[in-house]
Amino acid sequence: MHSTDIAHARTPEPATGDRRRWFALAIVMTAAFMDLVDVTIVNIAVPSIQRDEGASFSQIQWITAGYALAFAAGLVTGGRLGDIHGRKWIFLLGIGGFTVASALCGFAVNPEMLVASRILQGAMAALMVPQVLSIVHATFPAHERGKVFGLFGAIVGLGAVSGPLLGALLTQGNLFGLEWRPIFLINLPVGVAALVLGSRFITESKAPRALKLDLPGVALVTLALLMLLYPLTRGRELGWPVWGYVSMAGALVVFAVLVAYERAKGARDGSPLIELSLFRVKSFAAGIAVQTVFGVGLGVFFLVWTLYMQIGLGWSALRAGLTGVPFSVAVSVAAGVSVQQLVPRFGRKVLQAGALVMAAGVLIYLAEAERYGLAISSWQMVLPLAVMGVGMGLIVAPLTDAVLSEVPREHAGSASGLINTVQQMGNALGLGLVSVVFFGVIDEPLAPAETGPAFVDGFTHALGWVAAVLGVIFLLMFALPKRPAQHVEGADLGEEAPVAGEKEPELVP
Repeated sequence: MHSTDIAHARTPEPATGDRRRWFALAIVMTAAFMDLVDVTIVNIAVPSIQRDEGASFSQIQWITAGYALAFAAGLVTGGRLGDIHGRKWIFLLGIGGFTVASALCGFAVNPEMLVASRILQGAMAALMVPQVLSIVHATFPAHERGKVFGLFGAIVGLGAVSGPLLGALLTQGNLFGLEWRPIFLINLPVGVAALVLGSRFITESKAPRALKLDLPGVALVTLALLMLLYPLTRGRELGWPVWGYVSMAGALVVFAVLVAYERAKGARDGSPLIELSLFRVKSFAAGIAVQTVFGVGLGVFFLVWTLYMQIGLGWSALRAGLTGVPFSVAVSVAAGVSVQQLVPRFGRKVLQAGALVMAAGVLIYLAEAERYGLAISSWQMVLPLAVMGVGMGLIVAPLTDAVLSEVPREHAGSASGLINTVQQMGNALGLGLVSVVFFGVIDEPLAPAETGPAFVDGFTHALGWVAAVLGVIFLLMFALPKRPAQHVEGADLGEEAPVAGEKEPELVP
């Protein structure tokens, strides 16, 4: 998450007796939870949305990829806006917009409106989410932050477990005959409460020397991503036209222009959107590559998995949601153990073991899906899902620490913002690739009797790709430091002197 200046400057210690800060913490954690749940809740409802709205497969991809793309494109900008205009103000703007976008998603009259509303929702999440850690830094004294970051880990785990289940219950329950719509409408009361309470209890804070907003940088990042993802998502449907290949090649040119522009801007006024000097740190460059590729793998797997279970196997949303519980529980348990006990002893090997264990889980799943076909049961999926979950838990929790461990302190904020951004970009790219690795092997139109076998084939094909991606991640991890420094972002920064030449963050009453 992006917290440009607070991550390395000393926060004036708030009065320990002030109870308001715990209310503020509850409010920002609720917002973080809403975003986490929203990402996972939609996947489980996708088949229901497709049936109800008559959405095409490319529209289905855009319902998930549109959110990830808007979120990725806006994350660094959202963090910068909070530094400039005040974190409380931008947080409240983000949560208000997120609530409105959720209402528009819930009341969407056609697939096009739903896709547009999801893009808006992702953009609003990009304003809201980066402020969360910034507000925590500005609100809590240093000796309390360890406890607060521990709570954050628990919330992330809870979001991962409860999202698919909540989505399944709301979709299956068909509240008031609204089908899938309550998965979005549930955000309304939560968002309104967070808006009212946040305006009262959150303390305003700004960066001591606000950097300027790099609008051309934002435009170039967004354009490059769109040029890459739009033809990937629509290509198969349109018969892979020539303009699609031209657009994807053009995206690489736009990325090159972005690098040149950011280098010039950094030299000119010291406030580029992307701090290019970070990429000279080997562990950071490798970590960013790992995050991106990992995002691609997860983007492919989660969408394909829910389509396989619900459309291919004909399972209900609730059964699909419950089938995923062993995976979520395994991720949470392994994540806790990896950070507290394994990484301090074994360092980088834990992350590499995670990639291999997760790949093993994928291969077991592939073998079972091929062996049992349409007769596969939820119980037969427990082993591969639990193995995959353990592997993922060993990677996700310690990865950020490993990536940030050799980054200069003054860039910790922008570096952590960049980590989140590339993971979301990878996720959006993975969702775009679903049309190639999954739908690309399914011949349309399908007769009802052909749907199940075709989706099983598509699923096993996609799993092969996910296993290959995890192999690439294992190799990239050799460039990470052997012993990652612990808790760069959540370190006891408050006790240290500010970086030379910097003032303390200014707290606005």
